[in-house]
Amino acid sequence: MTPLWFAERTLPTFDDPDLSAHYDVAVVGAGITGLTTAVLVAELGHRVIVLEARTIGAGTTGASNAKISLVQGTRFSAIAGKHPAETLGRYVSGNRFGMDWLLRFCAEHDVAVQRPAGITYAADADGLGQVEREHELLTEHGLDPFWRDEDDVPFPFAGGAGLPDQAQVNPVELLAALTSAAEAAGITLATGHRVVSVGSDRDPELATSEGEVNADRVVLATGIPIADRGGFFARVVPQRSYLTAAHLPSAGQMDMYLAAGSPGWSVRTAPAETGQWVLAGGYAHDVGHAESEAARLEDLTGWARSHFGADPAHRWSAQDYHPVDELPYVGPLTPTGRRVLVASGFAKWGLTNAPAAAAVIAGHLGGAVPEWADAYRSWHTHELSGAGSGVTHNVKVAGTLAGDRLASLRSRQGDPSEGAGCVARRGMQAVATSTVQGRTRTVSATCPHMSGLVRWNDAEQTWDCPLHGSRFTAAGDLIEGPATSGLEPVDDETGPAGNGPAENRT
Repeated sequence: MTPLWFAERTLPTFDDPDLSAHYDVAVVGAGITGLTTAVLVAELGHRVIVLEARTIGAGTTGASNAKISLVQGTRFSAIAGKHPAETLGRYVSGNRFGMDWLLRFCAEHDVAVQRPAGITYAADADGLGQVEREHELLTEHGLDPFWRDEDDVPFPFAGGAGLPDQAQVNPVELLAALTSAAEAAGITLATGHRVVSVGSDRDPELATSEGEVNADRVVLATGIPIADRGGFFARVVPQRSYLTAAHLPSAGQMDMYLAAGSPGWSVRTAPAETGQWVLAGGYAHDVGHAESEAARLEDLTGWARSHFGADPAHRWSAQDYHPVDELPYVGPLTPTGRRVLVASGFAKWGLTNAPAAAAVIAGHLGGAVPEWADAYRSWHTHELSGAGSGVTHNVKVAGTLAGDRLASLRSRQGDPSEGAGCVARRGMQAVATSTVQGRTRTVSATCPHMSGLVRWNDAEQTWDCPLHGSRFTAAGDLIEGPATSGLEPVDDETGPAGNGPAENRT
């Protein structure tokens, strides 16, 4: 499950930072959002540290398909369905800024960029209405889209709307350039430093797995904020989607495609030493809510094989966060707070929204506030438009919590087969047992974030929380939040050790 991009290149680690120094701004997360924010904030004269729990790009950015586009499937339609035209216009302007900033950065730092068209398409007549509506909105907002009734592609195509000269990159090359730019700007980089507490305006503690950091302001660029005070875990829906990469001997570049509707097939090409890679993606689902992640990955693999005639050499997945009101959340963690800022809810379009978010955050830290920033507010009346979706999502969360607990109490534990995992009861405790590479492990099944019961991900052999998207290895080690600690070890005689799940003190 290693992304194509990391099979071709590795990124440096930074494991000996100066934690004793005073920093004006601490940025948590070293993906495109965190690194871009750090660079823009450092340009304002602030002393900046970037804290990353794992390695640079280990989250969403390094696993993305790295499209840089104003053609975003049916995103414009989704936003227009909940917001006035001027709000969508501001979102478009923010994405234009993000695209322009990123292309300029790539040109200045020798990052290879390809400029294919970006196309939202219908695979059959049933999807044409959605694509036609997207074409209308692209036109209304001054983007001058084209329309294709047919296209020379190897997959079903019933019509598409698009824009020329969009862009695509290798995200690891982009991350490498951002890392170099950060070093050149004097930014301190710290990998392997998981932030476990961010403090508040009155309590400025910033604690990491390796010690405390003294920082006046904090930016959470972690996909979903690891601090619970703003309730963002209830305002974004964590989703996983899948990608494959197959090598083709021909060197002809394709345009970038994204199908309207589900399963949302996504296609782009990438240069290879000989020929090219073709990337196919899709089959998204809420984290922990697929009957079988492996089956979805197999369905995608079969789709790619049948239409491109090659077996994928790489298969992987990515996690993204969809805002319940369809707009990104960028700004203060709480309505009255000033010290902790967040950037979340990019709905899979991080390469344009991340630089936009960075510019908005820079505006909060002494820079110029972009005129389109209103579409990116973390707290605003536009949240009311997402109230219905938020209630639906959180009712689903509550139902999942109750149903999983009842199911675990009715079941008894047995050792799972190779590559499988199960949640069962030991006494009155829920435990999670898996067998991976011949080793059977048992850990607490209770997520330390909000006590959801984890579920086994049979594609990646991880424990995933269906409540808010925290993920853990088979051994219980934390992969990504909003949890800030792993699953507790289990005492073979008494069940989960200690006094229950650790409190999420953020």
